[in-house]
Amino acid sequence: MKHNVTALRRTQRSVTNRIARACGATIADRPDQLKESDVGTKCGLFEITKIGDEYYSFITNCKDSKTSTIVLRGVSKDVMNEVERNLDDAMAIVKNILLDPAVCPGGGATEMSLGAKLAEKAKTIPGIEQYPYHAVSIAMEVIPRTLLQNCGANIVRTLTNLRAKHAKPGKDSSTWGVDGETGNIVDMNEFGIWEPAIVKRQTVKTAIESACLMLRIDDVLSGMGGKKEPTVSHGPQDFEG
Repeated sequence: MKHNVTALRRTQRSVTNRIARACGATIADRPDQLKESDVGTKCGLFEITKIGDEYYSFITNCKDSKTSTIVLRGVSKDVMNEVERNLDDAMAIVKNILLDPAVCPGGGATEMSLGAKLAEKAKTIPGIEQYPYHAVSIAMEVIPRTLLQNCGANIVRTLTNLRAKHAKPGKDSSTWGVDGETGNIVDMNEFGIWEPAIVKRQTVKTAIESACLMLRIDDVLSGMGGKKEPTVSHGPQDFEG
């Protein structure tokens, strides 16, 4: 500060790393360890701007910058928390798309298609072994049912029409889902609602694993409750007073 050099104090380690990546600098723990090669020279503009009641330092116009910052503003703390959660979800979706570009139709279309295929598979399996397929096919309808419930649509009638859409043969029948705002049945190819396939696969795996865990716990508790120690009766006894 005495030599007209801006100093930032009490910065978090993660923030310091990002500043170094933006400026092309090398982090040193002590001033006497600094070298001329450690100084970052890729920063184009450094400025301090007041936003609301706080002052913020901006490092912009950096050459070959490997980091960036998104500034969120809101009228209240609750709004800020909601905006931050939505941004985290959006960034996670982009990350998943980059890792696995495969997508599947949204609006409950994927769940209804899986449920229809499982119901058809259950009909070909004899005995009680078909019950898990039938149970999972019914559970898959929770997603479109929840969408219809949130928008106030007729759940029974719309689900029946949606089942009829997915029961028709053909590849195009598997992309019909629910419009979450109006409750109408729409083709997701034209409506433009898609979800990452990697998230959908993980959701189905987690749901099935959770159901299996619940069944195991139920079997253990049922087995423990069924084991009772037999009562031993010694018959009537005579006592001398």
